[in-house]
Amino acid sequence: MAATQHSQLLSSLFEHRDMDSRLTVLHAGTALPETVDFFSQFRCKLFFIDLFSALPFAEVEEGPTLEQQFTTLLDLPAETRLDICLFWDVFNFLGSDAIAAFVEALKPYLHADSAAHFFAVYNLKAGQGDQLYGIRDVDALNVRTRTSTLPGYAPHPQSELKSLLKCFNFDRSVLLSDSRLELLLSTKLSAT
Repeated sequence: MAATQHSQLLSSLFEHRDMDSRLTVLHAGTALPETVDFFSQFRCKLFFIDLFSALPFAEVEEGPTLEQQFTTLLDLPAETRLDICLFWDVFNFLGSDAIAAFVEALKPYLHADSAAHFFAVYNLKAGQGDQLYGIRDVDALNVRTRTSTLPGYAPHPQSELKSLLKCFNFDRSVLLSDSRLELLLSTKLSAT
């Protein structure tokens, strides 16, 4: 059974979008029916890439690097430019090296107006939340408890996330009642 969680920041992802133009969305989790229904009201291309099912990420000797693992998982067409990235709470389950590698794999698909949304912990002692997120409405999420515990729970302080997610600006954050943070990001791409 899904619980409803109000979101103060999710609607900001859509505020300045031209809804007549096609949106390209990366959803880093399981494709839930309510999310598909929500996005059906827009002209959009959805990429559901369940990073949670591939946990834990680690480099192995003589195997692919972390960046290569994420590039393979993303498997996006080269011309793809993401408008919205929904990361949910995946960064709570990735080590620092994995986050940095993920950002490098993701960077070619970002553009100057890309935006992202995710959840982090405010208190590093907060218990592990094994949740699935679906978008119910522009300001409401459906949250379900996963049937099994996810491996690799290692949350990061916001200051560390800011240094690891170096191609993003941290625009807004809201402290939630359960000691989690809801965060809204915009791209910070350096000229090449």
